[in-house]
Amino acid sequence: MARSVLVTGGNRGIGYSIATAFAAAGDKVAVTYRSGEPPEGFLGVKCDVTDTEQVAAAFDKIEAEHGPVEVLVANAGITRDTLLLRMSDDDWDAVIQTNLTGSFRVAKRAAKGMLRMRKGRIVFISSVVGMLGSPGQVNYAASKSGLIGMARSMARELGSRGITANVVAPGFVETDMTAVLPEETQKQYLSQIPLGRFGLTEEIANAVKWIASEEAGYITGAVIPVDGGIGMGN
Repeated sequence: MARSVLVTGGNRGIGYSIATAFAAAGDKVAVTYRSGEPPEGFLGVKCDVTDTEQVAAAFDKIEAEHGPVEVLVANAGITRDTLLLRMSDDDWDAVIQTNLTGSFRVAKRAAKGMLRMRKGRIVFISSVVGMLGSPGQVNYAASKSGLIGMARSMARELGSRGITANVVAPGFVETDMTAVLPEETQKQYLSQIPLGRFGLTEEIANAVKWIASEEAGYITGAVIPVDGGIGMGN
């Protein structure tokens, strides 16, 4: 049966692959995007997750067209990489507001409908960086590790209503962001990955689709690494 699925930041990269995977499985998929054009084939809703009113309006539109959100994938995220002593308050605030607080906002709004239905799947897209750390990414790593504590608290709060909350933590993935890395940097990263390659966005999407499935109904509060072994389950 087709479910109402929402993927935030679903207009490119990992988010787009996740949205595509759910659509291919027959689900009704909505994606939020902050700029540019919405991808074809989905219900595109312009929404900045740092704005509570925009989040509320987005959910109202999705619920009107697809019904209450049964699967939420909180994927929207940004980076503002720079070394600690050069990192401005704005660099910190922007990343935390989008990646962590934005995920809180959409999860809180989705949970309202899920509690009424007594079922739901919440999936946060974190990063291996959230567990391993990364120089120049103090803000990003903090935001991504924060998702784990948030997911596990929600898992405990919402579990009795049939709602699961899990985290998928990608490693280095072939996206526009990794494509612009200098060749030397790419080689350095590859040397640390046991599988010796970057991941594909489709591989992240497959893990997300599975953790949101009926088969994974007894899994909650988990962190699923999809990282070629670089994190070794940290």
